Amino acid sequence: MGTTNYQLPITDYQLPIVKTMIDAAKNSNSTSVARIEAINASLEEGEKFLRFQLGAEGIALLPLNIIKQVMQVSVNEILPVPQMPGCVLGIYNWRGEMLWLVDLGQLVGFPPLVSSENVMAIAIQIQDKTLGLVVRQINDIDRHRLDQINLPAIGLFAPELMPYLQGYLIKANQEVLMLLNGSAIANAPLWQINRFVGDGSAYYEPNYQLAISN
Repeated sequence: MGTTNYQLPITDYQLPIVKTMIDAAKNSNSTSVARIEAINASLEEGEKFLRFQLGAEGIALLPLNIIKQVMQVSVNEILPVPQMPGCVLGIYNWRGEMLWLVDLGQLVGFPPLVSSENVMAIAIQIQDKTLGLVVRQINDIDRHRLDQINLPAIGLFAPELMPYLQGYLIKANQEVLMLLNGSAIANAPLWQINRFVGDGSAYYEPNYQLAISN
């Protein structure tokens, strides 16, 4: 299949439980000082996020630890499914499984993505739920400290975006970065109504809706 896989350094990077780790380091008979210094360095460097473009001007972040793969997908390889919401592009054969692809920008209130050839997709996994988020452009991997993230307030962002917005950052150049909530996206009410976000083992029903086979 004609996809381009971007080899990003994606790992199961988890937020440290600081007190527990420091206590464990203190109780160790060896390298306790080095381990505490490593924890402090991790906090100073911040968490890893994938940075990407939403719409013409929107810049968004997703935690790297929920991302399984970033890939370029040919529009011709996406199978449209009737009677689906407009933001649902269809299903795609990903690693031998059926992956739903969703126009993330359209879901959160940006204009629909227009492409006739290739799109960029981010495969995320939240517990047993997998979903492909199609975006305008992948930018880079950023590090940001969690204590610098501002909580979103009503009126600052579009109402369509608020259910999926975990927070935002304002950089020194006044650039605004929107931190999206991966769990809220994977568990959006829209998917529950249409019953198609799951572990990839989906099958067609006669009415062209999809159900999850556990």
